[in-house]
Amino acid sequence: MKRTRLLRENCVLVGIDYQERLVPAMSGKEELIDASVRLLKGFQILGLPVVMTQQYPKGLGQTIPEIKEANEDAVYIDKVAFSAWKEENFVKKIEELGRKVAVVVGIETHVCEQQTVLDMMDAGYTVYVAADCVASRKDSDRDTAIRFMQEAGAGVMSYEAILFELLETSKAPEFKAISALVK
Repeated sequence: MKRTRLLRENCVLVGIDYQERLVPAMSGKEELIDASVRLLKGFQILGLPVVMTQQYPKGLGQTIPEIKEANEDAVYIDKVAFSAWKEENFVKKIEELGRKVAVVVGIETHVCEQQTVLDMMDAGYTVYVAADCVASRKDSDRDTAIRFMQEAGAGVMSYEAILFELLETSKAPEFKAISALVK
């Protein structure tokens, strides 16, 4: 992967399917929710765009309240394709933002997230996966998908590393808020 810095002007957060009927089945769901909420709040503090997806909400429910409350500015797009990139409304929104670096988080790592990551990379985006903000029902599926995406060219970072890379300096006006968020 050609390393592209995560900069405020080039980055968008893509959250995949944190839904009512999916989250309870995830391995490590408490850690997933905690890290994801912190990352979403960090993006709100930094004023960065967030696009969330919901896979067939009629059957799988809405995004869980903890995630929805973590970033009030997020845009929500419903989908039926596993890859969000196969959904016209999603592609249109991402292209509208004009940002070529995506941080992708959510569930399930080995299905919807992996397919979205691969399709976004094929479309010319640089993609990072926040490893502590992804989950599958089985840890082995999650771990295999993270390795596969990394070998395919995605970067893998922690949510904290992502937030501090976006800050760039302790002199940033949001530094204290981000530091408090991760502690």
